[in-house]
Amino acid sequence: MTETDSNAYDVVVLGAGPVGENVADRTRAAGLSTAVVESELVGGECSYWACMPSKALLRPVIAHADARRLPGLSRAVQGPLDAPAVLARRDEYTSHWKDDGQVGWIESIGADLYRGHGRLTAPRTVEVTASDGTRRTLTAHYAVAVCTGTRAQLPDLPGLVDVRPWTSREATSAKAAPARLIVVGGGVVATEMATAWQALGSRVTLLVRGKGLLGRMEPFAGELVAEALTEAGADVRTGTSVRSVVRENGTVIVTTDSGERLEADEILFATGRAPRTDDIGLDAVGLEPGSWLPVDDSLRVTGTDWLYAVGDVNQRALLTHQGKYQARIAGAAIAARATGETADLETQEPWSAHAASADHAAVPQVVFTDPEAAAVGLSLAEAEQAGHRVRAVDVEFSSVAGAGLYADGYRGRARMVVDLEEEILRGVTFVGPGVGELIHSATIAVAGQVPVSRLWHAVPSYPTLSEVWLRLLEAYRDN
Repeated sequence: MTETDSNAYDVVVLGAGPVGENVADRTRAAGLSTAVVESELVGGECSYWACMPSKALLRPVIAHADARRLPGLSRAVQGPLDAPAVLARRDEYTSHWKDDGQVGWIESIGADLYRGHGRLTAPRTVEVTASDGTRRTLTAHYAVAVCTGTRAQLPDLPGLVDVRPWTSREATSAKAAPARLIVVGGGVVATEMATAWQALGSRVTLLVRGKGLLGRMEPFAGELVAEALTEAGADVRTGTSVRSVVRENGTVIVTTDSGERLEADEILFATGRAPRTDDIGLDAVGLEPGSWLPVDDSLRVTGTDWLYAVGDVNQRALLTHQGKYQARIAGAAIAARATGETADLETQEPWSAHAASADHAAVPQVVFTDPEAAAVGLSLAEAEQAGHRVRAVDVEFSSVAGAGLYADGYRGRARMVVDLEEEILRGVTFVGPGVGELIHSATIAVAGQVPVSRLWHAVPSYPTLSEVWLRLLEAYRDN
């Protein structure tokens, strides 16, 4: 911690994950004194238990799968992955769960780091309790930003704590692949971790309460991922709920709603997230502990003029990159209010410097399964529910020369949702190997509200996967 003679700051940030770091970076760049409070590792969930370790686990899995689809490579890579080497590389990407580098970065921008648990005790006032019981009181002249993120939400099953289930944290930091792994859930964490651990040697059973996987994307995304998981050896069961779970002599025993009994060595519950706001003193400022924090487009908490909620805690878009985007907007808004330059803050004009407009219309996401699934904006169902007159245009990647060159037997699909009145794209979805690198072009088209007529002049290079854009436009023109 950087010592200071004063505990008064312009801005106090609760949470030093990527979101809190970006708020601090923007407020310090504006010349505002800033304190950052963190109770765990500086760098947060993303650096140590989510984005970085999960993608470090998945990258060799995807590369291996791609190589097995290419003549000249396929025979050389038929053996299993070197799981210890994959896990060792994962550990490197988490800095072996040490945050020295991140601490150095906080210091380099001139912010003060306080290690300990931060709680609001009054408006603009935060009490920090260190591990040794020492307490410091920090006051904020302009703003307190809550950037505490979320935690895994476990279902209400009797005796679940005694089972010692995995959450996303254990799934991304495990030291070895369990022989048998049950994964409960059908979202991003469930599908990515099922993909990773199946490839690293576990026999995975995926229990999904709903009709399919990746329910927030277009239906075909979950269908293609489910097919690939099944082909890889996973047992994917939809329409299945867990009625009870116990651990007996080290073995996890699950009883499903149909009465079937399943056994495993570990069980991962990937069944949702809850805001980490239960013990940060919200009651001291008239808010409900444990609640999501509603905000305006400048990320200021509804009904306050000093409290900001940035990232997952506001429930707008639970994604690291979207939280960092919000942090840039919030930092700029805090600085503008501090200097009185608030002209566009009064109206919060969409797409202005102080409005997180992308949260509503252009949120991109990539699911790093095999195949990858990537989407931005609204699905067809969401666009119709929002009252837009739209048409979905679908093409198979088999119509794209670059897909065939990418891998033999390439399977994938693309969809764009076209607003028929404004002739712009409301959403785009890609599913297939390597499509994660395509999604930013779609994000630009959706966020920029690029007319379909202008997209004809954005010529994709041949022969790349990006030629799918031309196929989509041709399909829209011809139907």
